[in-house]
Amino acid sequence: MTRRHPNIVVILSDDQGPWALGCAGNSEIKTPVLDSLAERGTRLSRFFCASPVCSPARASLLTGQIPSRHGVHDYLDGAHAGPESRDYLQGQPAFTDTLADAGYRLGLSGKWHLGASDVPRHGFVHWFALEGGGSPYSHARMYRDGVPEDVEGYLTDVIADDAADFIDAEAARQADRQHGEHEPFFLALNFTAPHKPFAGQHPDEFTDLYRDCAFESCPQEEPHPWQPTVDGVPIGGEADAREALIGYFAAVTAMDAAIGRVLDRLAAHGLVDDTIVVFASDNGFNCGHHGIWGKGNGTFPQNMYDESVMVPLIVSYPGCVDEGAVVDDLLSGYDFASTLLDLAGLDPAPFETGPGQSFAPLLRGESAPERAVVVHDEYGPVRMIRTADRKYVHRYPHGPHEFYDLAADPGERENLVDAPSHAGDVRELRGQLDAWFETHGDPAHDGARLPVAGAGQTDTLDVDPLASFTPPNWDGTPAAENRGASA
Repeated sequence: MTRRHPNIVVILSDDQGPWALGCAGNSEIKTPVLDSLAERGTRLSRFFCASPVCSPARASLLTGQIPSRHGVHDYLDGAHAGPESRDYLQGQPAFTDTLADAGYRLGLSGKWHLGASDVPRHGFVHWFALEGGGSPYSHARMYRDGVPEDVEGYLTDVIADDAADFIDAEAARQADRQHGEHEPFFLALNFTAPHKPFAGQHPDEFTDLYRDCAFESCPQEEPHPWQPTVDGVPIGGEADAREALIGYFAAVTAMDAAIGRVLDRLAAHGLVDDTIVVFASDNGFNCGHHGIWGKGNGTFPQNMYDESVMVPLIVSYPGCVDEGAVVDDLLSGYDFASTLLDLAGLDPAPFETGPGQSFAPLLRGESAPERAVVVHDEYGPVRMIRTADRKYVHRYPHGPHEFYDLAADPGERENLVDAPSHAGDVRELRGQLDAWFETHGDPAHDGARLPVAGAGQTDTLDVDPLASFTPPNWDGTPAAENRGASA
């Protein structure tokens, strides 16, 4: 008998470093729910975002395309609702469109941050979206099916409770139609955690867990020379680094508990075996790693350290995805859309027209077609190519560039871009990088010559890209308006 299309729950955290999971080897952070999910599914140990900042990374997850094709190159600033807001993915296919066309009922609970947060997208029968890209953890402005709603309470719980209510409603609907047409549901559960603000934002039951933590997993190194500061405070951090760490860890653990309550609803309705559950983050984060507080725009020029560009990813689907497995292949956010559709029994081909390819066979434990173990990343004029043991970062128009021998230097401590012994590596990777973007980029949306400073994008590229970004100072100093770590 052919298995019905499963329900799908995609859970996305915000600014969670790949190191910030117990099942990823961090003995200090408490994530029992996600650790259990990894035991029941497959964890990807080297999954990369397509850009180390929120909006472009999320756009790539939805479209399977890179920023230099979908045109979102920085976190989106400006109007997030009302007549002045823009839909930055208008006219671009997203995997949610395919799900809707296949009969899925779609719901969103939480962060959207791709423009026009007050407008439900195609196929969404439930829309509870945060107005912008970030918020304090209380007194948030949400849009419920287009109508503004100011919510009190702890935002992580507000979002999770809304998601649980959606599951309840859809489970009841499926029960009523159990002998009729099957209508699976898709839920995007998009938390703001553990995005800043950090200190004083989270319930005592979670902050108290970390009062005596040594935070050996987050060494506070000497400040990175490229890290912008405001009044001496890193733009991605807070004045009291220890209190910020307590808040960050508490945010992750509170989110973990909230996820547990949502997954319990699936179990209560008997839907576990019929539901794909995915957990991921939009981009990585440094909590003192490399002397940085923040992600790609935690420095200027923007950085491509693994802590910024790698993200956690767990996939569970009983009977279809290997249990307790760890996949070490280098995979990317632009592979996500085709993979999810493939797992759901739908055709992934429409989302494999760019660089993205389904890695569902890896999740099933099958032998997959051989593919190059190379991933690419971009942040405006900053581009990266990474293999299993090498990384090259190119910054238009004139550097600084970086090369790391990851086999000998996995922590990316010694930039060997000018070392004669690695001139061949640099030349080879630079050529591959240029050729890849030549193949997969779109000249109308290419970011290589855009003055993206990590200070936010306020318009689509078809208006005036040079007016849409805060221009950087190419001598290496940050633009005065750089607020990049805020979203």
